[in-house]
Amino acid sequence: MDFSAFNSAEQAHMNKIIEKKQMQDFLRLYANIVERCFASCCNDFTSKALSSKEETCVMSCTEKFLKHSERVGSRFAELNAGARLQF
Repeated sequence: MDFSAFNSAEQAHMNKIIEKKQMQDFLRLYANIVERCFASCCNDFTSKALSSKEETCVMSCTEKFLKHSERVGSRFAELNAGARLQF
């Protein structure tokens, strides 16, 4: 987007809004992916035990979720570090 018509404060404000929306969209997208992943792993909930296929699938979903959580944590740390530098 071209914000050249805005002053620097307005440009910074618009960039913050866009970054916030992008993060929300990213989190919503990933949450949906994780939900579908776990839902596709479990055939039913009539048994307390998982089959070996279900267990492998759940472990894969868990690994994906943990990697994502680590990335999101890093991203928030980056954003917070940038916010501190602006003050």
